[in-house]
Amino acid sequence: MNHLFFQLNKLKDSLKDKFIFLFLDYDGTLTPIVESPDKAVIPRKTMEILMGLSKNPHCRVAIISGRALKDIKNKIGMEGIIYAGNHGLEIKGPKIKFKAPISQGYMTILKKIKAILKKKLSKIRGAIIEDKGLALSVHYRLVDTKDTWLVKTIFHEALVHYIVSNKIKIRPGKKVLEIRPSLEWDKGKIVLWLLARRKFILGKEPCVPIYIGDDITDEDAFKALKNAGLTVFVGDPGNSHAKYYLKNTQEVTEFLEQILKIKRDEDVCQD
Repeated sequence: MNHLFFQLNKLKDSLKDKFIFLFLDYDGTLTPIVESPDKAVIPRKTMEILMGLSKNPHCRVAIISGRALKDIKNKIGMEGIIYAGNHGLEIKGPKIKFKAPISQGYMTILKKIKAILKKKLSKIRGAIIEDKGLALSVHYRLVDTKDTWLVKTIFHEALVHYIVSNKIKIRPGKKVLEIRPSLEWDKGKIVLWLLARRKFILGKEPCVPIYIGDDITDEDAFKALKNAGLTVFVGDPGNSHAKYYLKNTQEVTEFLEQILKIKRDEDVCQD
């Protein structure tokens, strides 16, 4: 896998005079991973660049996050972009409003699981339960290393019945375990759905999808866009399905700034 900046000049040419659909993860991509989810804040410079991209007629920005829709909207607070919360179980943006069909039975199960985990994890220092409405996450980044196995054991023992009966799905992430509805819906399917929707509405205008993410859940999007776009992993590349990588969130900001410059230069030329 190549570092994206080694190919930047070549990529700049491929992005010129084309509509760019930019898909971005939040935690670990736009903001560094921090100890507690509520402390993750986008740097001011990154926000200014996102604002510029969101207002550019040759771009569309979508934030695809594991956070709840309300949470991610409050974190960014910007109009004109698409927000996909809970890995796309709920989506809202310009002329878009979507919520996955979730059964009441699943919501009842989630409530029971939350009560069990809250009781059993209460004695483990640093374990955080995040209720995201349609999903539930257990964060263990602040848990002492020697207790990590205990968090995972409690988690799986509380859920095993529901997993075996296909009532829920489990998605691991960076120091987090997530409970989701048993639906065939992931970041890859969301990206393809949004691209198909755009093509249906606007026709065959040349479009380059760019997806940037850092976590396991982003791999579905990398695979979905394997032959159809620009995929970028943030961090040590390892075995990612992305085509390129950037080292950290600072480099993500630099790349977004380059995209904004390309699009603004096009506007100047057209004027």
